[in-house]
Formats: sequence, structure tokens, C-alpha cells
Amino acid sequence: MTAVVVVGGGFAGLSAATALAERGIPVTVLEARPTLGGRASSFTDPATGERVDNGQHVLIGGYQETFRFLRRIGTDGDVYLQETLAVDVIDATGRASRLRCPALPAPLHLFAGVIRWEGLTWRDRIAAIHVIRGVRLERDQTHTQSVRQWLEQHKQTAPLIELLWEPLAVAALNQSIELAAAGPFIGVLRRMFGTSRRDSSLGLPLKPLDELYARPSKGFVERRGGTVRTNSPARVHLAPSLRVQVRDEELTPSAVICAAPWYALSEAIVGPPPGLADIVRAAEGTSASPIVTVNVWFDRPLAAGMFVGLPGRTMQWMFDKRLLFGDTSSHVALVSSAADRIVNLSNDELVATAVREVKSAIPSARDARIVRTVVVRERRATFSVAPGQPPRPSVETQVPGLFLAGDWIETGLPATIESAVISGHRAAAAVAAFLA
Repeated sequence: MTAVVVVGGGFAGLSAATALAERGIPVTVLEARPTLGGRASSFTDPATGERVDNGQHVLIGGYQETFRFLRRIGTDGDVYLQETLAVDVIDATGRASRLRCPALPAPLHLFAGVIRWEGLTWRDRIAAIHVIRGVRLERDQTHTQSVRQWLEQHKQTAPLIELLWEPLAVAALNQSIELAAAGPFIGVLRRMFGTSRRDSSLGLPLKPLDELYARPSKGFVERRGGTVRTNSPARVHLAPSLRVQVRDEELTPSAVICAAPWYALSEAIVGPPPGLADIVRAAEGTSASPIVTVNVWFDRPLAAGMFVGLPGRTMQWMFDKRLLFGDTSSHVALVSSAADRIVNLSNDELVATAVREVKSAIPSARDARIVRTVVVRERRATFSVAPGQPPRPSVETQVPGLFLAGDWIETGLPATIESAVISGHRAAAAVAAFLA
């Protein structure tokens, strides 16, 4: 008999499975799709042969549980993490500036970086320092007003919101600052504005996501006697006893971690009792927010920064992939978060928008020829964090032996990799206590 079944092979499921395997607990991972990774996966582009992620995922140094997970599977060195926060910003008028924090202890590096940022006036800089200091002291993450209301309450200036807070919030929350609640944004800022200079640094995977965490997690589990299966859609039956159905096969584990995404919970759990049924209905009633990523290969590398913010545009961020593929790479990824307005546009329309915006912002792109484009739509990339959304559950349920995981678990964070991994680690700890 398998001790524990984990349903779902994304960040939440694999962090839970590896944490259990590390404890010596036999585990079986069941993933419905042909490959591991869930909403953070990779595919091979047939034209270039490159491995392309299904969206550009960015880490921050303050993602403590994520780096703990990567250390466990031996890939923490496969993330490029800035020595200190540095972001290039090109505003809607084409004016370029750079936020770069010096190598000072936290939070002095943030204060100094903001003071030296030439894109801001002194009034903007003082307002930003006020929020950075306030967030470090903030302990209440129950704010239900919108992010914009919270920023205005803290006397943030319009230029500062446009250049810094809005791009950061939309990227972290995948929702407009008029709709998203401030609480999850504060959760992200608290991790960025922590006690270490590393906490605010941005990081990019040096490998495609499947090589960063999916395949290494599979190997980690299997080396410790566990099993990882793809093409294995699972349904968790609760009565008369806990069992997992995989097509014509039935497993009877001692415990189950259901790490299916919130929108698939009703398909994964069969016949939930009243309390759990409320959680399933809440999951069904939770809205989704899309992300669109336009990958563009030019005929030459662009003279652009690794992280380029494009405030006031449809595509809010540009990422230069030379760090991943080498100095000759001409591949850039342009990301539009909170992409409800454009997700149904044609590929040609999305490419035209992305190319127009990058050429207006980056002079070296204006004479470059487009070699290849790949559009990725993740229609249910994240759950909504707008006020009034159904409550998010904890990892424990009223059903003995059944636990939940996923970025939508109540962690105080929005739908981030860190939230998923926190939930996976919590679920694994709860299972270990249940089995003890």
C-alpha cells in the first residue's frame, strides 16, 4: 500500500512530495497531463529547438520556501539571482531610467536605490521610502481595499505608482491595481523588503522550468523509493474510505494531498461531505486571471537589460533570454499580466502589439528583423485576489487523511510560486504529523 498519494505535479505537489520523500515516507505522485509542471511547465519550440516556458516566471530572493525546495532537489544554483535589486524602466514617453540599489545592508540599499533613481522627483522618492519603511513594520495583511486605494492612502504620487508600484503589483498579483486587494500585495512586499539585501533581488531560472524543478523532483522522489506518474488523471473518493481512482486502478493510501489547481478541485474530489463541499464550491466560484506571453526572436541580440519594465503599455515587462541561451540569443519574452482585455486577440494581433511596443521602447530593436514568434496564453494563470472572492482554505480538511495544496491555499500571498511551495511544505508537515 502506498503511504501517501499526491494528486498534481506542479510546484505545490512536487514540493510536498519531495518533502515527504525526504522524511522517508513512501509517496506516489499522479499528474493528469503528459508532463509535469502544471501551470509552470515548458515545451520545445519546433522551429528553434529551444525549450520555452509557458510563461516567464520570476523569483525574488525573499521566496524562502521556494529556495528551500530547490536546495532539497539540488537546483538552487540554477537560478540567477541579482546581487542587489536592479531594474531598467522605460516609461510611456520613451524615457529610460534605472532603479539600482547599492551593496548596502537592508533596508538601506532600498532607500539609497530610490534616492538615486533619476526617474523620480524628490517628492516621489520620499513617498517611496515612506512605504518601504511602513511595509517592513506592517503586520496587518487583511486589507480589503484595492491596491490603488492603499497606495493613495499612503500618499504615493502618480508618477511613482506608474513607474514602480503598478508594474510590480500587476506582475505579482496578475490583476489591475483597481481590482486587486492590497493584502496579498503587502505579503509580497514584506518578503521583498526583508532583513537581507538578497530578499529584494530578482531571479530568473537558468534552465527551463522542467529542468529546474520538475525532472529533478521526479528523480528525488524515485531515488527514495517513490513513484511519479504522468498521464494519470486521479479522482479522490472519500467514502466509505479514502481511495484514489486512476482509470481502472484503485489505490488505498493512508493519506492524500490534493494539489490540483483550484478550478479542477471539483473534478478531483468525489462526494465531499458538507464542510469540504463548501471549500469545493468556493474554489468553483473563484475567478481566474490570464497572462499572455509573446516570445520574439529577432535577427540580432537587443541592447536591453535583463529585466525591463515597460509601464503604461500592454506588455508590461520584457525579459532578455541571453542569460539562459547565451550572448548570441535574440529571444525576448514580453509579458502582459492581467490580460483579460487581450487574451482573445489573434496571435498576429498580439505579436503586432508586442513588437510595436518593444520597438518604440528599445532603439536597437527598430531595425531588427523578426525571425520567429511564439504566443503563449495561460487563461487561468492565477486566481483573482479581488475583494469579495470566496475564502481560501487551509491545507487541513475535515476528512481524516485528506489534505489540500496549491497556490490558492491561504498563505497570505497571491498566486505565486512561493505560495504554491509554502502550501506544499505545510501539507507535507501535516501528513507527517497525521501518520506519526
